[in-house]
Amino acid sequence: MPEGAAPSTTLTQADGQASTRGTVRRFRLTVVEGPARGLGWQSTGDRCSVGSHHRNDLIVDDPTVSRFHCEIVVDEGGVRVRDLKSRNGTVLDGVAVLEAFLRVGSLLRLGKTVIRFELAAETNRLSVSEETRFGSLAGVSPAMRATFAMLARAAESDVTVLLEGETGTGKSQAAHSIHKKSARSEGPFVIVDCGAIHGNLLESELFGHEKGAFTGAMERRVGAFEEASGGTLFLDEVGELPVDLQPKLLRALEAREVRRVGSNAYRPVDVRVIAATNRDLRTDVNVGRFRADLYFRLAVVTIGMPPLRRRPEDIPALAEEIIASLRAPEGAAEQLRTPEFMAQLRNGAWPGNVRELRNYVERCLILRTIEPAIEPSGATEEGFVVDPTAPYASERERAMADFERRYFTALLRLHDGKVARAAGAAGMDRTYLYRLLRRHGIEP
Repeated sequence: MPEGAAPSTTLTQADGQASTRGTVRRFRLTVVEGPARGLGWQSTGDRCSVGSHHRNDLIVDDPTVSRFHCEIVVDEGGVRVRDLKSRNGTVLDGVAVLEAFLRVGSLLRLGKTVIRFELAAETNRLSVSEETRFGSLAGVSPAMRATFAMLARAAESDVTVLLEGETGTGKSQAAHSIHKKSARSEGPFVIVDCGAIHGNLLESELFGHEKGAFTGAMERRVGAFEEASGGTLFLDEVGELPVDLQPKLLRALEAREVRRVGSNAYRPVDVRVIAATNRDLRTDVNVGRFRADLYFRLAVVTIGMPPLRRRPEDIPALAEEIIASLRAPEGAAEQLRTPEFMAQLRNGAWPGNVRELRNYVERCLILRTIEPAIEPSGATEEGFVVDPTAPYASERERAMADFERRYFTALLRLHDGKVARAAGAAGMDRTYLYRLLRRHGIEP
């Protein structure tokens, strides 16, 4: 690394925090070592993607830098760098990291390239909606109102939108709200969950099939693209799309025409596409799990749905809406409206986000008791009790089986029983997860 790179002050929360006015500190990146030495970049928003592909904010022409190498984000917690499963990794001040906070003067090594991070005195103003609702979504936090501003702009056009975010953050609600506020609101809104349908059936679900196209095809079937004509097609969990289907989806998006399974003719479709994923597709592009050209076609406009832990100020209003929607008896509802209960909700981690919050509030209403909000959701069983009189090997095997049973039960509960989503979140192959579930007698 170059000399004179003395680290400066560690950034505090206030250094990068988005205020209620929707501003963040500006930062600068300068390449100080490598083929692109001397290249500089200055932020205009709250994030910067770095890599060798031209779709990045800071484009580094270096064969040792991955197409999408890392991302720098300024939010209410400070300034963080996150590696995007790059080939050579991201090294921050001499330490290899997956995600870490940056310091003023920090040096990032990406392959043979070294980049210096500097925090500017100026601020960047983010586009923040004055509204506290967008369709069925609600929020007063700067993070949510910035999302509302982007959703509103997306609704004004027919561009393809990619919604990113953790499970339970409201991606489906966002997609439906975009549709209802668009010029296509009178048309159909068709949903295809790419993670819930087996690959052999997903092609037929998307594009339709002719009678006799395969075993069991007793009659002609219109696919989701044709069914959504004049309206919006929502592709949920698009990151689970099998690799062999990705070129067919790409052609449908580019040519706006589809071919039913068993047919030789292409049919034009008039449809707006919104896709959603709880994965970062840039990392899947880096490892070859998702086609780069399909990613670019889907990510014409990319909107991130903030997790609940980034907007705790929204939790009391969300809880109130949940209580009202459940039509709870007044006595039981008042118990959940106390300042103590709301403080407990705000302090929760909520890895399952709004979906987990709703399940928790509903459980408290049904049981007429306030339970501790524990992370992860559902993992509240009594711990494993050892038997010191038994052989070590058998106890170890029993402990592992107990852990797997409780972990997979909680994992499926968190992801609403959807094995594909659960496998992706756990970093496992879906087939292997099915095998483990059968071993422990757990039904999805």
